Amino acid sequence: MLIIGEKINGTLKKTASAITSRNRGFIMDLANRQVRAGAAYLDVNAGTGGGKEAEDLVWLVKTVQDAVDVPLCLDSADPAVIGAAIGHVKHTPMINSISGEQARLDGILPLAAGKDSPVIALLLDDAGIPADVEKRLTIAIKILRQTREAGIPDRHVYIDPLALAVSTRQDGALIALDTIRALKEECPEIKFCIGLSNVSFGLPARTLVNQAFIAQAIREGLDAAIMNPMEQGLVNMIYGTELVLGRDRFCRHYTQAFRSEIIDPNPVVRS
Repeated sequence: MLIIGEKINGTLKKTASAITSRNRGFIMDLANRQVRAGAAYLDVNAGTGGGKEAEDLVWLVKTVQDAVDVPLCLDSADPAVIGAAIGHVKHTPMINSISGEQARLDGILPLAAGKDSPVIALLLDDAGIPADVEKRLTIAIKILRQTREAGIPDRHVYIDPLALAVSTRQDGALIALDTIRALKEECPEIKFCIGLSNVSFGLPARTLVNQAFIAQAIREGLDAAIMNPMEQGLVNMIYGTELVLGRDRFCRHYTQAFRSEIIDPNPVVRS
């Protein structure tokens, strides 16, 4: 499964401070630690404060690429911000995100098609996040119709079914799982990505909730997660779940991860 590191995000207090002060050392160290922990992509989000999001995201892209050589996931709801940053990436980026909101589709799809970039598609529209699976499927079909028209193949579309915090909505995780299952049958070539930390928001011992959810999501067909790769028990759970579900031929990924110390039999949460 594709692990996308979530920590370089301007909505986080320490990261926001590092962006504002142009603290290259902090950002580069955070990038390095996530890659060492197993992240294949790094999400880069400059936040939305101060009216400088485009300038800040360009700085983040350059700083992260000076530290590590992995592809980036450009994260903004503003097409102009994505457009400003996309010309500075070394590897084909993933774009986070489009949605059923027409303004995002109109602004971001041409950028993604021009770079042959995978996109993360959130199942929400101008009315917000639907409460049920059926309405989320309707949004997914709308998005896929337009990604196909833009020349983006289904295999480059990562649907985020939007797991809501179970602390405020008890069935928030179940609806996301049911959405993955239904869409997998309808559109077998698309992929699925989840913003994992949402599901445990507001709860103690959040890593336990994250682990329980991701094991179920992988079974349903999850392909990627935006997550903290330094959450060791969670990484262990991903490799172990893929192994027992028969998705790790000859146990190669599991054993390689163990030898590389990405898997740790005595996990602790590393900040």
